[in-house]
Amino acid sequence: MRIILMLFIAAGLAVAFRPMAPSMMGAWRMKADTKTISFLVSGNYVMVTAYEADKYLNTFGGKWRMDGDTVRFTVEFDTQDSTNVGQLENYHIKVTSKNLTITNSQNQQQIYDRVDDAGGSMAGLWRITGRLNENGEVTTMQRGPRKTVKLLTGTRFQWAAINPETKQFFGTGGGTYTVKDGKYTEKIDFFSRDNSRVGRSLTFNCDVKKSPEAGTQWFHTGQSSTGGRVAEVWTRE
Repeated sequence: MRIILMLFIAAGLAVAFRPMAPSMMGAWRMKADTKTISFLVSGNYVMVTAYEADKYLNTFGGKWRMDGDTVRFTVEFDTQDSTNVGQLENYHIKVTSKNLTITNSQNQQQIYDRVDDAGGSMAGLWRITGRLNENGEVTTMQRGPRKTVKLLTGTRFQWAAINPETKQFFGTGGGTYTVKDGKYTEKIDFFSRDNSRVGRSLTFNCDVKKSPEAGTQWFHTGQSSTGGRVAEVWTRE
């Protein structure tokens, strides 16, 4: 009996100290000729964008879930083919500490290099839910099918303005970000509406608050790249 008990304990310790499998969460990048393809995974959302040094090309994204080694992806926006919106796409994945290999139903593969994980307090999916007036009071937006969401990993971000119900796409932008001493700074790598903004850095005030009623809210204030006032409230989805 003692031997059996010790075997159970040993087995339990082996499981407890077994290294965790690498996670798909985080930012990934693939180079293809002059193109860069950014693949962001955080929370239950994915955004994938192709761009060149000074030119945005295309993007798609949506919700995802794992089923074994298969990713089941529900498309919420696709600038190359909007008829894909609402469709369920399945991909086989293989994740290592350095690479993410994705294989589609036609057995075509893409191999991405890891940029970061989805660590950090800001990582996840955020949705703009309100704006601050001059007095600092929040005007809440009515929730509907049209939405602007921002996906953050450990070091990278992408926002997208979309309407999955009508399959419309209104714009996107993305790049790198840092948060330090209450300041959120982002550097733009691509911007669908204006390529001239690529390379710019913008710094905003960043204040994250939690409450039982409103959840986790990110108060994002400062000036836009055009000098306009920014006073947004984002809520973690």
